[in-house]
Amino acid sequence: MRLNALIVEDEYLAREELTYLIEKNSTINIVAAFDDGLDAFKFLQSNQVDIVFLDINIPSIDGMLLARNIAQFLHKPKIVFTTAYKEYAVDAFELEAVDYLLKPLNEQRVIGLLTKLQQHVQPQQPTANIRNNTINLLHNNRIHVTAISDICCAIANEKVTDVYTVEGRFVAQMTMSELMLRLPSSDFFRCHRSYCININDVKEIIPWVNSTYMIKLAHLEQHIPVSRSNLKAFRCLMKL
Repeated sequence: MRLNALIVEDEYLAREELTYLIEKNSTINIVAAFDDGLDAFKFLQSNQVDIVFLDINIPSIDGMLLARNIAQFLHKPKIVFTTAYKEYAVDAFELEAVDYLLKPLNEQRVIGLLTKLQQHVQPQQPTANIRNNTINLLHNNRIHVTAISDICCAIANEKVTDVYTVEGRFVAQMTMSELMLRLPSSDFFRCHRSYCININDVKEIIPWVNSTYMIKLAHLEQHIPVSRSNLKAFRCLMKL
C-alpha cells in the first residue's frame, strides 16, 4: 500500500519543487497541498495521511503550532519539517519529527529521506473520523472536563481565553487562535478578533452601527459584536 502525504508550504516554487522530487523519486502519493496552516489543519481533521511535509513559516498558524496540534491526533502522521531556518531544529525534534530539511532543498538529501520513509513508515489503515468532544477548562483551580458542545462563546483575555458555557465562566489556558483549532468549524465562528461564538447558541441578531451586528446568545447576558472584517462571512453563515 502506498504512503499518503500532505504538503504544507506557502511558497509556490518551493511547493512545486518538493512535489516534483517526491513524485520523481518515490511512490508516495501526495493527496493535497496547502499554503495556509489553518486550512491544512481543517483538512487533517477529516482526512488521514501518513506523512506531512511541513514548512514552519506559514500563514494563519505556524508550522510548530500545527505540529503540536497534530501530535494530539489519535492517528499521528509523521512530520518532516522544511524550512530555511536552522534555529528551529531542536524544537522540531522535540516534537518527534522524522527529519528537518533545510531550503534550498538538496535532491540527494531528499532522496535519502524518501527511501527511509518508504522503508520504515507503515501506511495507516483508514479509520472513521474521531473528534475529541471535550476540552479541559479551569475554574477555582480545578480542571473541568467540558463538552465542547456546551461552550456558548469565548472571549480573548491576553494569553488565555475566557470560555462561557451553560454552567458559567471558565478559563482555557491557550490563546484564542489555539482554542479555535480545538473547536469544530461547523459549529463555532470567530465573529471578531476577540470573540468566538457557538452558532447553535445564537438567540437574536441585532442590527448595529456601521451596518454591523450585535449577537445575543441564549446562555450569556453580554452581547457579542461582529467586526466589519467578519461581516460578510457572518451574513453568509447565518443566511442574512
